Amino acid sequence: MTQNTSYWLRQTFTAVTAAIFISGCSSLPSMSDTSTASSSQGTEALQFDQLYGEGKFNARGVGPTRWLANGSGYTVLETAENGGQDLVRYHPETQQRTVLVEADNLRPSATEEPLNVADYSWSEDGKKLLIFTNTKRSWRTHTLGDYWVYNLSSKRLQKLGGKAEPSTLQFAKFDPQATRVAYVMKNNIYVEDLNSKKITQLTKDGNETIVNGTFDWVNEEEFFLRDGFRWSPDGRSIAYWQLDTEGTPLFTMINNTDSLYPTLKQFPYPKVGETNAAMRIGVMPANGGDTTWMKVPGDPRQNYLVRMQWAGNSSQLLIQQLTRSQAVNKAYLANARSGAVRELLQEVTESWAEYVDDLQFIDGGKSFTWLSERSGFRHIYVVQRDTGRLSTITRGNWDVIEVLQINEDDGWVYFIASPETPLERYLFRASLDGSGKLERLTPDQPGTHSYQLSADAKYAVHTYSDVDNMPVVDMISLPDHRRIRVIKDNQNAQDAFDQLKRGMFEFFQVEAQDGLKLDGFLMKPADFDASKKYPIVFYVYGEPWGQTVANSWGGERFLFHTYLTQQGYIVASVDNRGTRSPRGFEWRRSIYKNLGDITVRDQHDALQAMLKRWDFIDGDRVGIWGHSGGGSQTLNALFRYPEAYHVGMALAPVPDLTLYDTIYQERYSGLLPESADRYRETSAITHAANLQGDLLLVHGTGDDNVHFQGSERLVNELIKHGKQFDYFAYPNRTHGISEGKGTTQHLRTMMVEFLKENLPVSAP
Repeated sequence: MTQNTSYWLRQTFTAVTAAIFISGCSSLPSMSDTSTASSSQGTEALQFDQLYGEGKFNARGVGPTRWLANGSGYTVLETAENGGQDLVRYHPETQQRTVLVEADNLRPSATEEPLNVADYSWSEDGKKLLIFTNTKRSWRTHTLGDYWVYNLSSKRLQKLGGKAEPSTLQFAKFDPQATRVAYVMKNNIYVEDLNSKKITQLTKDGNETIVNGTFDWVNEEEFFLRDGFRWSPDGRSIAYWQLDTEGTPLFTMINNTDSLYPTLKQFPYPKVGETNAAMRIGVMPANGGDTTWMKVPGDPRQNYLVRMQWAGNSSQLLIQQLTRSQAVNKAYLANARSGAVRELLQEVTESWAEYVDDLQFIDGGKSFTWLSERSGFRHIYVVQRDTGRLSTITRGNWDVIEVLQINEDDGWVYFIASPETPLERYLFRASLDGSGKLERLTPDQPGTHSYQLSADAKYAVHTYSDVDNMPVVDMISLPDHRRIRVIKDNQNAQDAFDQLKRGMFEFFQVEAQDGLKLDGFLMKPADFDASKKYPIVFYVYGEPWGQTVANSWGGERFLFHTYLTQQGYIVASVDNRGTRSPRGFEWRRSIYKNLGDITVRDQHDALQAMLKRWDFIDGDRVGIWGHSGGGSQTLNALFRYPEAYHVGMALAPVPDLTLYDTIYQERYSGLLPESADRYRETSAITHAANLQGDLLLVHGTGDDNVHFQGSERLVNELIKHGKQFDYFAYPNRTHGISEGKGTTQHLRTMMVEFLKENLPVSAP
């Protein structure tokens, strides 16, 4: 995801973050074939009312938090006595607390309640605050809302947008001088002067099909493109994307529940092989005027402009362009005044190339950082701006998972990696000079660690969790990793979890038929007896956007699996090849044009290996379940290996891969018509006639991502072949099947009852 991050506002933390203090740096521990977590000594049964109604086991996070670039600390929202939100600054070392903005100062009027702050950002000088509130969804994310500016000196609160309708502004950003704010409203870009309140409409052609400064459904979902404009560093210009969705087929959704008569919703959604929106990038004066369009070569409907940023100055842009097949990513330098472009480098594959989020200009703009898999693993490089020549920063048979920060002053790049096991996450830093110097900063504490670093990388908010421990948030110093203060410990929820009756949890590895090792986990019943036979339930995702086997807190799904073990089931999961595991280029690309084929073959191979290893698994009572891509893999397992899988629960699946969107599905399955045979072979619906076991098919009728249409087509195919199955449609629920009071508990209860009926704990 591309973010426009100012020098003052360096980092955002909205997820749970945590830390455990063990000072010093050490090498990573080796992972043996089987790693076992201790079983719980608790005695309590897990109740769904506690889990879903009371939230007894919920691990809480922290609100929107920002580091201040001047080193004075970080800011966080805290509940005030009047029920509003104070904006509080903490000094990272002393933890001195200072209220910068009181909730009472965020009242639009004396009689109104304080604003409910969904998010906020600082001006670069730290004297003004931009507040996002009253939010609602655009497509799948809350990017629409109202914006207010608070002046810390005058204590004045000012609403942006003039007489704009409520919740219609998007992506408001201060200019570098903090005298103006630009934003998108109804597909056009505006600039508002904070002193005069004058609003200048910069683009005037935005309508239902011309989209300025933001994106359509598919680009938001698959490329994480939402905020579609960038202020130039000098504040004189604005660069922006424009999309033309004319010709993209409209998908229609029906809502039968919210009014007396059904209502329809239509939006452009390009399915596999259909017409994409045309994309182009332009630069216009920030005070109004004509747009200069960048002359990026190629058909704008057959290429994607996936990333754009100012190239270390106010005269050039760096633009990344993917071909429609996504096999080639090209980086261009574009002249902001003339629109002329020059290609700098390419990433070329026989499958799909990755675009680069973590790109920063250094050395006075003479070079920039880059991520590439050209060595067979994802590593950090520096690219010379004039020649496109690459030099290596990190190297080895392991992946850089995420670049957190590039600190040119100190000569370090900070990133997340786990060279010795794909199940962990640790903080490293490498020298920017290419010397190969590498340091691990995370102590020898197996688990998953995440960080939000201060601007000078001397402090961080750190998250730690593992399979037995909920996330804990604390402030640490770097590079010694010394704990300064616990921010959030989730102790009450952890205590409740520790009281639960649980069996042994263990990680393991098995081999696929070609010898490739696959990671898995196994959860045993609390009263496990190795002399008995137990039914087993597999959880699967299996696609490139997820990793199910990791040493981290598993949240609601892990607690649901804990409940199943209390009922007497073994629960397991295996990451087949192609999943988002840091195991190199070949691991990830091996499933190209083979989703649903080789992915499920790995799952079946793992099952056979487990049956040989563990006599306590009953091979006649095998279940599998998954959501989204995991729902698709569940269907493929049932249909392709009907003798091995006896029960399946498929939630929101894609039974026919041609029904999904262009960007995701063409990336992994190829283009039509040349890949038509692979689409047929890898779609579960093709093999539906083979169903022998018991199937529960669940979908939300309001799913704008994986459309209900696919499950309806599968229903017709199963009926055609005389196959009986259970089918449940959640009215007007979206892809997560979570909206509405009681929905999640209802879904999980239905799943448990289906398992008990069709995969009984006691052998027949």
